[in-house]
Amino acid sequence: MDILTFSAIKILVLSFSSAIISIVIAHYLVSFLYKIEFWKKNAREKTIDGKEASVFLSFHREKETSTPRGGGIVIWLSVVILLLILLILGKITDVWWIEKLNFLSREQTWIPLFALITASIIGLVDDILVVYGKGKYIGGGLKFKTRLMLVTIIGIIGGYWLYYKLGWSSIYIPLIFNFPYGFYLDIGIWFIVLYVIVSLASWASGVVDGLDGLAGGVFGSIFGALAFIALSQGMYDLAAFCLIICGTLFSFLWFNIPPAKFYMGETGILGLTMAMTAVAFITNSIVVLPIIAGVLVIETGSVIIQLISKKTRGKKIWESTPIHHHLEAKGWKPHQITMRFWIISVLLAILGVSIQLLR
Repeated sequence: MDILTFSAIKILVLSFSSAIISIVIAHYLVSFLYKIEFWKKNAREKTIDGKEASVFLSFHREKETSTPRGGGIVIWLSVVILLLILLILGKITDVWWIEKLNFLSREQTWIPLFALITASIIGLVDDILVVYGKGKYIGGGLKFKTRLMLVTIIGIIGGYWLYYKLGWSSIYIPLIFNFPYGFYLDIGIWFIVLYVIVSLASWASGVVDGLDGLAGGVFGSIFGALAFIALSQGMYDLAAFCLIICGTLFSFLWFNIPPAKFYMGETGILGLTMAMTAVAFITNSIVVLPIIAGVLVIETGSVIIQLISKKTRGKKIWESTPIHHHLEAKGWKPHQITMRFWIISVLLAILGVSIQLLR
């Protein structure tokens, strides 16, 4: 069996395994989250600029205070359990193919795993404070400045590792100046700064977690696209990591499609966005990431544009933001928004991969 065939089998087996593990975890997690009433006790009353969130509340007041957060635990916990199983099996058996299933790699998956796990734990702390916080933490979770600092630290560590430990300092610019091939731009130590900036921008895209099934489907297409890019570059362990994430997202969606049994929460969103950033840098696809993750860009952009319009013109552009809430206000059914955003996300992922592969 040649290495490509075995790698393809490895990737698919690990993705399937992660889906099975995560669906078992999710089954028990749903019951646990309802038992401890892991949801907001009061719905969000204010928009980002401090005004009353009347449009949002008209659609989501009941869900906000009756559907648990923390569904993202399914994603990162499944990855950790799968990795531990592979490491243990590798220690107690000499079967060569079991050892080869291990996807832990210094060059490919250390940083994505670090980003996923640490960011997810930070997100879990935030979710816990949102639900059970007292005093200054009531309903708000970690302070914005605290989250900003922690995301920045994760970005610095990721950029430092790639720049100093692995010798990364350039980014691939597709198409431009040398159509249809592109070129590499060496930015030196600014590579670390860019990593931090992209980490912060990715974190801001967490606003996509607002409708049943929306975030899970969008992130599934993103990580599927990144897996394809990693596979095309011979990064089989990284491709396995991405499709393991996809496997967990499929199981997550089983419980998150309408009517959602739980929401992803910050523990899912923060972990996925930080892992997405790490994979994009390692595959040198950071320039096409805004295309592959186009729905995240649209959602975040709608919030930013709305805020700027309110501050400068005193007027709203959309009924509510992120833009999926505006579409709700215009009469779109939640499942229509979700599935159409899935379609857009898949098409943008295909476009981004196509541009990245033009070398």
